[in-house]
Amino acid sequence: MDTKQRILDEALTLFSEKGYANVFVGDIAERVGIKAPSLYKHYKNKRAIFDAIIDLMNSRFAEQAKALQISGTDAAVDSKIYQNMSEENLLKLGREFFLFYLHDDYNKRFRKMLTIEQFNSKELAGIYTKLYVDDPLSYQSMLLGMVAAAGMLHTDNVKIMTLHFYAPIYFLLTMCDRDPEREPEALKTLDEHIIQFNRHYGRTK
Repeated sequence: MDTKQRILDEALTLFSEKGYANVFVGDIAERVGIKAPSLYKHYKNKRAIFDAIIDLMNSRFAEQAKALQISGTDAAVDSKIYQNMSEENLLKLGREFFLFYLHDDYNKRFRKMLTIEQFNSKELAGIYTKLYVDDPLSYQSMLLGMVAAAGMLHTDNVKIMTLHFYAPIYFLLTMCDRDPEREPEALKTLDEHIIQFNRHYGRTK
């Protein structure tokens, strides 16, 4: 791991342990084993480190989505894949993404940091909401709406259907964050949730 990567890694660890506001550039440099002036050669300030962590998380998500043969961000592309996916493969996809968010080291530490800081910083509370509420709901609403328009799901309210799909998944994720021993239970519930969602909304595949 090169110095630039080590800075991000150690910074994220500190952020998740102490909260973003309580970590200073000098703390990060000390953890990496360099002097603060050396750190500034790589990142101009703490916020630049924070932004680089988000970029890295987005890259890791894109790699995971590619490995699962979906876009993950383009609802138009993914809706066509979803329409032709068997329930067995849909269950597998749901589990793979759930486990990625649950166990990916960067996502896990970043989510912990935001959980701490959401009560101290309006800006970081907004980032938490964007990453784990607004963005997923926006993408899934477009995807499910397109699938419904194709006649494979049946609803009079796409917004509520999307909440029905995503809210239990988010709940299970945060439950496992607090109590990792409940992961097997969460995975079983996730499978049951996806099956029930398909039955309730009349998915035809």
